[in-house]
Amino acid sequence: MEMPKSSLTGELEVEVEIKAPAEKFYEIYAGRPHHVAKATPRNVQACDLHDGDWGIVGSVIVWNYVHDGKAKVAKEIVEAVEPEKRLVMFRVVEGDIMEEFKSFLITIQVTPKQGGPESVVKVHFDYEKIDENVVHPETLIPFFVEMFKEIDEHLLSEE
Repeated sequence: MEMPKSSLTGELEVEVEIKAPAEKFYEIYAGRPHHVAKATPRNVQACDLHDGDWGIVGSVIVWNYVHDGKAKVAKEIVEAVEPEKRLVMFRVVEGDIMEEFKSFLITIQVTPKQGGPESVVKVHFDYEKIDENVVHPETLIPFFVEMFKEIDEHLLSEE
């Protein structure tokens, strides 16, 4: 018998079409996430490497960002870097998000669109809330959509 999923767990996902090539977008998250702050300074103020190396599983990254008008911090461990799938996965281990969630996993994957230079970026959140009173993190969806669009514009301006 399959146990029903707890109402404390959840998943959210959104896809964003971008004009930049998938490889370039993937590379900014996998290999140089500190450049995200340059591309979208209103959303992300800093991304610092605290342990390991950029683009290496097990590395620890700290993000300073503004969400819902408030300055926030997230400490993340790089869980997966899969160049062949253009996928990178971050597990949030400390920071503002962990005040409301027992676990929070962010997966970003970029796929080239058929027949053109455009791409699709998908962000997927897999999480467990600390209790029933915590709302699902839907407000992170427009935050990531805006961030992806600004990164896209930044990448296109680099060419």
